Amino acid sequence: MSPNLNHADVTVDTPTPPPAWALMERELIRAQTRACEAFFAKYFDERGYLKCIPRWGGNDGADDAIENLVHWPTLYVLGGADSLMEMCKLAWEGHLRQYTEARTTEVPFARDGMYYKEFPVMFDWVHNAESLTTFNSHGLFDPYERSFQDRVRRFAGFYMNEDPQAPNYDPEHKIIRSLFNGSRGPLLRKATAIDWAGDPLAEVEGRFVALHGERNFEEMLEHFKDYTDIIGDHPQNMVATALAFNAYALTGEAKYRDWVLEYVDAWCDRTGKNDGIIPSNIGLDGTIGGACGGKWYGGCYGWAFTVTVPPSYEPSNRNSIYRSITGFGNALLLTGDQRYVNVWREMLDKVKSNKKVVDGQEVYPHMYGDDGWYAFSPQPYSHGALEVFYWSMDRADLDRLSTTSGWTGFLEGNNPDFPVAALGQDFETLRRRMEHVIQDPSTTDTRLSDNTNPFNPAIVSNLVHLMLGGLPTEHSGPLHCRVRYFDPARQRAGLPEDVGALVEKLGPDSMTLRLVNLNQSEERALIVQGGAYGEHRFVSVTAGDDRVKLDGSTFTVQLAPGAGSALEIEMERYAQMPAFAFPWDVNAASRK
Repeated sequence: MSPNLNHADVTVDTPTPPPAWALMERELIRAQTRACEAFFAKYFDERGYLKCIPRWGGNDGADDAIENLVHWPTLYVLGGADSLMEMCKLAWEGHLRQYTEARTTEVPFARDGMYYKEFPVMFDWVHNAESLTTFNSHGLFDPYERSFQDRVRRFAGFYMNEDPQAPNYDPEHKIIRSLFNGSRGPLLRKATAIDWAGDPLAEVEGRFVALHGERNFEEMLEHFKDYTDIIGDHPQNMVATALAFNAYALTGEAKYRDWVLEYVDAWCDRTGKNDGIIPSNIGLDGTIGGACGGKWYGGCYGWAFTVTVPPSYEPSNRNSIYRSITGFGNALLLTGDQRYVNVWREMLDKVKSNKKVVDGQEVYPHMYGDDGWYAFSPQPYSHGALEVFYWSMDRADLDRLSTTSGWTGFLEGNNPDFPVAALGQDFETLRRRMEHVIQDPSTTDTRLSDNTNPFNPAIVSNLVHLMLGGLPTEHSGPLHCRVRYFDPARQRAGLPEDVGALVEKLGPDSMTLRLVNLNQSEERALIVQGGAYGEHRFVSVTAGDDRVKLDGSTFTVQLAPGAGSALEIEMERYAQMPAFAFPWDVNAASRK
């Protein structure tokens, strides 16, 4: 049901003194936008190329180049200036050209270009995810751009056997055939250190700042000497389902949804057969541990992947299966089925059940190897615990969180000062990052692609929590949120200028949203949408004594000058099919 832009479902005319949190939200968005503009002017050229030495590799590769803009689309979707979208588009186009032109001499599969068909030729989904996070958010600010639509279909096709040059997926065994995969297909041999580290550098120390601490190229190679076992499937490949999710949200074509569910369901089945623990290697024959001598915990980035890396040579646990939670979240968005949440919940409990007592204290494992569980610490393995609670809204899931003192404490009513304190800290973080930008002495020929990542001015976690009642995007996944906003006057995503929003409470089928118009002389209208993709259906909204019945994914609010109110909203979560379409264009498909 499309909103009636000439009629407000809710009119708010109660005068409200501007709350501190609302003033801070709007100023933080403005300050970050200005900082992004300064960051872009310093580190990107007029073509959208990053001013750096373009290299292939797991330390300072193409993924890090575009990761400099991670969260910029979200900042725009919150209500940031149009310049954010313009910079994202320019940088993305420039990024594709820059890394298609960039070639390796020693890494065999990137000698004809690090990108092919505008996509990484073949790499793991720790790095593929980082290279696609900005692109995967593009549909939230402009799903109608033709080049975006073409790429969405092409990228999803790489994993659905629609491109004969990219046979990544085996439909018989329901696996992605290698940890390294992309537009040139899977790498079906052991990886080498060169495959990971990229071409040799004649000089490192004194010229470059290697963020991983290496002093020379030999140490870069040594960093990756154990990253060899990549044949077969790994759960982090589930991040690739974000591509098909994009295609479904864009087109509504069932084949994309079907592929996501087929692949994620296969992982659910493997997890069940592995006593509730997601295995970290599936052989080319579809067997658990089949490419690692039968060891379910084997493989690069697996449960047993503990390595020593220079310059410290201290043991480092590099189990990355937690990134696979993106796939379960995509399946939830496409079905509303809580069994996908339950798989992760049960795994957390299963890992925790292997606790032991050391010196009178309970400690919990985080890794598993030939000798059983190891890497014990006082904190339980809790990767994905926040997502489990957020997706389920089951209060029992709060117990799995490592802390409930921040945002979750605020939602529980135990931390009323959190919004102002958290936003205040974000201002300080922004100031420190821009101080680094201003003082950064590096030049194009001494700069690696990841050197500027720590200075990214888009600091959105608290804004997403507070304004959208959501989780910031991670691991190239979609935006999970309870509501998002659109400006009908400007026909764009994001809160209208001068409007503040605070999600004060979340329940399984309800929420409290406070809206305020900071403009004392002009009214503001906005559209509230259930979820980032219209996946939640509104049942009713109550402002003061007025309750309005609803039946759709959007409603409109008219805010008088200087007015504000708390809205009590009833809703059905995951009741509608996700779509990129903006509210004035959408015909939402119901699950009922």
